Amino acid sequence: MQVFSGEHFFSEGKMKGFQNEEQDKEGFRLMKELKANLQKEGNYLPRETGLNLIESTLENNNRISAKCRDAKVEDLWSLTSFFGYSTQTFVQAVNLLDRFLAMMKVQPKHLPCIGVSCLHIAAKVVEGECNVSPTQELIRISQCKFTVSDLSRMEKIISEKLNFQFSAVTALTFLHLYHAVALSNTSERKDILNLDKLEAQLKACLCRLVFSKAKPSVLALSLLTQEIEALQSVEMLQISECIQRHLKIVDSELLHWREMVAKCMTDYLSPECSKPNNKKLVWILSRRTAQNLHSSYCSIPELPTIPEVAWDESESEDSGEDMSCGEESLSSSPGSDAEGPFFPSHFRYHGRRGLSSS
Repeated sequence: MQVFSGEHFFSEGKMKGFQNEEQDKEGFRLMKELKANLQKEGNYLPRETGLNLIESTLENNNRISAKCRDAKVEDLWSLTSFFGYSTQTFVQAVNLLDRFLAMMKVQPKHLPCIGVSCLHIAAKVVEGECNVSPTQELIRISQCKFTVSDLSRMEKIISEKLNFQFSAVTALTFLHLYHAVALSNTSERKDILNLDKLEAQLKACLCRLVFSKAKPSVLALSLLTQEIEALQSVEMLQISECIQRHLKIVDSELLHWREMVAKCMTDYLSPECSKPNNKKLVWILSRRTAQNLHSSYCSIPELPTIPEVAWDESESEDSGEDMSCGEESLSSSPGSDAEGPFFPSHFRYHGRRGLSSS
């Protein structure tokens, strides 16, 4: 079997080791990166005392409850899918949100602004400023009652409270590294371990506050080992055990979070579980707005018939008639994460009115 020794993977028996110098360098890099992230993960964990306080808060109290937080994370998932942001953006946004909520006394009416602010910060860090949707558009789509100025002020507060530490080491960080290590050391098909599926399961877990208490390295390994057992791959299971020994993750801790992950997956697949509605985004419009939209729709002129003639290359493209018209549909599906072939296939978005941030 393969075992970890120092920074390297060594092969024994049937398992496939590194076959050339390039693989050896890649293995060394992955092991070094795993150790570096393991040392830093504690710096980005939400305060456990704050998380416990949120868990113990009853609904209808003037404080954030676990259910209120979980509902906001589901909203962030929907917004992430709507704007085409990456899984990393969503995971970073949830990390910012939990770290902030765990250290501040927050009233429920401020949560919509805080949640969208965390997503906007994460998007700017992960996606890049040029790829982030306009602030006004983000507010409009989120249907929250706050202004661009409110969002800017909230971003400033969050940034200062979190000491501008935005690029957190998360469970997604370890999940990607574990996946790379497993594929580098297996003789099985590279597509057998589906990273997209693992990411979707991680996002489902993050919609529950309890998983914010888990160490990112342990939560990621819990997801990985559960998927490997479902694949019944002895070779990959041995690799995951080597990873566990290398990172010195104790059996009891891993077993606890594996049970929590399994329960989460089972609950979400159960029809009794309360989930967002599986439908397109629902827009809450005033009667006047609805009438204006209806009138605008009816007034759109028909497009001219496109002549069936060959393109004349001598004509300038700029001289062609602009065929675009109207705005995009006001309904949009929440994205592949909510409708993909793997879990969580039941995720849907609740269109809700946001609360004032004042």
